[in-house]
Amino acid sequence: MPQPYNLDRTVRLVINCVLFVGAIWLINILKGVLLPFCIGCLIAYILEPFVQFNRELLKLRGRVIATFVTLFEVTFFFAALCYFIVPMIVHESTQMASMLKTYAADSTSIPFIPESLHAFLRRNLDFNLIASKLSQDEWTSMIEEAVSASWSVITGSISLLLSMFSWSIVLLYVVFIMIDYERILNGFKHLVMPKYRRVVFKVARDVKRSMNRYFRGQALIAFIVGVLFSIGFVIIGLPMAVVLGMFIGLLNMVPYLQLVSLVPTTLICLVCSVSEDISFWPIFWEAMAVYIIVQAIQDLILTPRIIGKAMSMNPAIIFLSLSIWGTLLGLIGLIIAIPLTTLLMSYYDQYVIRAGEKIENNRNR
Repeated sequence: MPQPYNLDRTVRLVINCVLFVGAIWLINILKGVLLPFCIGCLIAYILEPFVQFNRELLKLRGRVIATFVTLFEVTFFFAALCYFIVPMIVHESTQMASMLKTYAADSTSIPFIPESLHAFLRRNLDFNLIASKLSQDEWTSMIEEAVSASWSVITGSISLLLSMFSWSIVLLYVVFIMIDYERILNGFKHLVMPKYRRVVFKVARDVKRSMNRYFRGQALIAFIVGVLFSIGFVIIGLPMAVVLGMFIGLLNMVPYLQLVSLVPTTLICLVCSVSEDISFWPIFWEAMAVYIIVQAIQDLILTPRIIGKAMSMNPAIIFLSLSIWGTLLGLIGLIIAIPLTTLLMSYYDQYVIRAGEKIENNRNR
């Protein structure tokens, strides 16, 4: 039988609601301080499987050496990736800059594409400015400006300096959390009162499972999807193939958000068809074929095997959860929006919908 809402239970419910609202308000006030810590926790959490793997591989008892080995591996991986990818990106950007200049000066028409669309694009987009930003000279000047601006940053605003310092300690958070990861988890467990541990630990396990599926699983899917898009665009000869492919992979961290990339992909096809000796419609449909093939691989192979169906949500619910949590907690809310929404929906289905159906069935009997 459900418990009646007497005075004691009502007061407890009101107090819990006030505490929840107070916690949200406090997090919103301290989000500037908490954000580096949360990002450090997130990075340490994502790298934890690699730390455990290195411990088993090197037969280590402690975590210090395994932590620094993992950080070295990650640093080496990203350095090698930048070594091979950055020159390719610079080359593609320079090539794209030349195409944009040609498109800005050319008036070639494309079958089934109204000339008013070209006029609208040339009127509202400064292609020469975009081309100058993508040129190789601009990349060199950006590096020079970053170096020359170092002293002005140091001697400039104190708030900016403190902000940069707060972001620099993210690395320290990552190192310290990775070293004492297990001890920190056990410390949180001891903070919970014994009579609440069963419920709190169950929620913590569900949160951990949800986080595993989303952050680690979705990050792996996003990386694979980015690589597949890059390979597909390179095969069909689309300009900015690597940049566009990895950008789509990054958007894929939020399911269905990669559809936003259809706009820049179409514009690149349009510019390419005017600037090069390539027809618009063949390369456009080839790009759409890449989208269809990669999306099929993602939906039929990657997502079921890596994440499963537990994290599947309607796109409208995904965007709504991002809007709500992002408004409440800023960037922290965007990070935790989808896994927490999934968890809340699961609890609502389990403890409200199913519990109500169970009570209704018992009454019918």
